[in-house]
Amino acid sequence: MLFDVSGHVGTQPSVDETLKDFWATRPNRPHSGRKIAGVAAGIAERYLIDPVVVRIALVVLALSNGAGLLLYLVAWLLLPSRNDEASPAESILGRGRSSSSTGLVVVLCLALLPTTGFVVSGGFPTISGLLLALGGLFLLHRHRGHLNPAAAVVAEPLAHQHVPPAAPTAPFPAHFGAVPATAPHAGSGAAAQSPPSWDPLGAAPFAWDLPEPSAPPVPPRAAAPRHRSRVGGVTFALAVLTAGAGVIAANHNPWFTGGTIAGLALGVVGLGLVVSAFRGGGRGLIGTAVPLSIVALVLTNAGFDRWERVGDVTARPTAVEQVDDAYETGAGNVTLDLSALPAQGEVETRVEVGVGGAEVIVPRTADVQVVCESGVGSVSCLGEERSGPGSELDVEDRGPDGEGGVEVELYVRSGVGDVEVTRG
Repeated sequence: MLFDVSGHVGTQPSVDETLKDFWATRPNRPHSGRKIAGVAAGIAERYLIDPVVVRIALVVLALSNGAGLLLYLVAWLLLPSRNDEASPAESILGRGRSSSSTGLVVVLCLALLPTTGFVVSGGFPTISGLLLALGGLFLLHRHRGHLNPAAAVVAEPLAHQHVPPAAPTAPFPAHFGAVPATAPHAGSGAAAQSPPSWDPLGAAPFAWDLPEPSAPPVPPRAAAPRHRSRVGGVTFALAVLTAGAGVIAANHNPWFTGGTIAGLALGVVGLGLVVSAFRGGGRGLIGTAVPLSIVALVLTNAGFDRWERVGDVTARPTAVEQVDDAYETGAGNVTLDLSALPAQGEVETRVEVGVGGAEVIVPRTADVQVVCESGVGSVSCLGEERSGPGSELDVEDRGPDGEGGVEVELYVRSGVGDVEVTRG
């Protein structure tokens, strides 16, 4: 049996119909249960799913070059807060009232620029994850959009609601149900001036002294038996099998790196979280998704081709021929001091670190061409700085004396850590 987006039995709605209905009945952001702006709480309340599942999905996406952060900012701007007439974005265009200040809306709009840049710099994996998240929201509305439409209604504030006046009640005729002023009521010794609630027409004044009837006791409602879902256990087992198969395949295919294997396992866990949003029973996967996301992020940026060596690397060559082609370590810090090189000559080398910091010191008068990269960390190259996921700088600096001096060409990268290039 198929339900359309409004809950009626019928054929599956078209994509255009689903999108229009989503916008017309989009979630609003409640004031209770929110952690930041109420985006996750509003989506969960609208579609009757666990808000923790929505939050963990956004966190996992945020670790992928800020895709989750971009989605959260867009939802913050487009979803109205409860009791508001319009969303923050609509209010700044004059299409209704919003409790969000104009300054906050401007800040949110400005925050979209660098966040979008981070997402685009993540390439195909980040963009595909963003598209999968949007597709999941589309399917969520198509199949569950009819469940809780009340959570999508933008309620009018109580101060603006019109309450019609109560209609006046006609008095009973003086001769109908007339009783002496001394008629007892409900067993009390006081004189009854009006009929009791059980005799509003005043038809039986002789029985007004009887006690008010009480409602029969309501038997306690038996708790519904909890259904134990197998989604969490099955998903975890499939993730373990996927990781194991990836490790075996890595012996025959170089495509299966540590980051790839962790990413495949994380994809299985993500699918389990989506299924659990419909069937329940997947909250235990949250404890797997968060550390697995961190592991995948580290392994993807660290690179396993450098893990044959682990530990700190320190070098201070004093001649051009003493400079090695590369200085690498899987985990540790690399410190390369080139400040003692002679004033003439050409040097080309690279510094690569899996997890740790990379520091290079070049001569004060050297002509330097350097590319600095950090998968997760900050970059500081000859006075220029950048921070955040996927930070990169390409700097050409001739030094304080202009052109002349030893020519140094560098490539410095850290998968997870900071990169710094300074002059000695």
